[in-house]
Amino acid sequence: MKAAVIESVGRAVVTEVPDPAPGPREVVVEVAACGLCGTDLHILQGEFAPELPIVPGHEFAGEVVGVGALVTEVAIGDQVAVDPSLYCHECRQCRNGHNNLCERWAAIGVTVPGGAAQYAVAPVANCVRLPEHVRTQDAALVEPLSCAVRGYDILQSRLGAHVLIYGSGTMGLMMLELAKRTGAASVDVVDLNPARLETARLLGVSGSAANADELDRPRGWDVVIDATGNAAAIQDGLERVAKAGTFLQFGVADYATRVTIDPYRIYNQEITITGSMAVLRSYERAAELFANGVLDPDVFISDRLPLGSYPQALEQFAAGVGRKIVVVP
Repeated sequence: MKAAVIESVGRAVVTEVPDPAPGPREVVVEVAACGLCGTDLHILQGEFAPELPIVPGHEFAGEVVGVGALVTEVAIGDQVAVDPSLYCHECRQCRNGHNNLCERWAAIGVTVPGGAAQYAVAPVANCVRLPEHVRTQDAALVEPLSCAVRGYDILQSRLGAHVLIYGSGTMGLMMLELAKRTGAASVDVVDLNPARLETARLLGVSGSAANADELDRPRGWDVVIDATGNAAAIQDGLERVAKAGTFLQFGVADYATRVTIDPYRIYNQEITITGSMAVLRSYERAAELFANGVLDPDVFISDRLPLGSYPQALEQFAAGVGRKIVVVP
């Protein structure tokens, strides 16, 4: 089969690899579409994936075309979205319910071959069947949405909160859509990219700007979310949190990223700084939200490129051009 392969640091190619075969409790999915994500760039840069080469792609959906001998939950022909998370269920974190912090953490498309290919293997437990009205090629959005749902689980956002989001790429826009549905009084977005800010306005943002100084919230925001992973954005966002407010580190920063904090202010103003890592008991809820129209795929997916263009798609994503980019095998 044809697959994208990150062969070494800085090098991605599209080549032929062996067709996958399912284990007893696994299925083979013919991939309808696979989304690109910041994690894929980190893998390309030599972070996250423990070993290269790897077939990337952890945001994908498709049709079941093969099932293992002990699979009864899905059948050939079913349309499914795939949760890429692979947990050991044995370590201390898993036993305490923090599976996303598994000490043996693994993921399809990160530590084992992923969905940037014609076919991918997944445990049947990771497959969520899609209702007939959902276009399978759009359901690559379910995985990033499940990360956003996890972020709001962490926030436990109260009604009437004023929210500031840094970044209006795919993840920032998803956080915007969820903020609107969790009772935010206002949602403002900061981004240096005018085209992305225009999409935020299309989705009904309260205010948008290239700099938070341009927004009218002198006492700060109850909830500040970084969806960029950019040090300058994170540093600025930490300083915009209102008294008793919360800062959520949602964007994936490089390992070397550093910012400074003011411990006295955190103490004196009871500011919470927290993070949200990947997916935790949020994938099926995200699939249900997606099926019920929480996102407009035609707004969120800006580019649908052939699998053969995967290296170019990575370059486009790294340049910040477009919103969600998916490859279509």
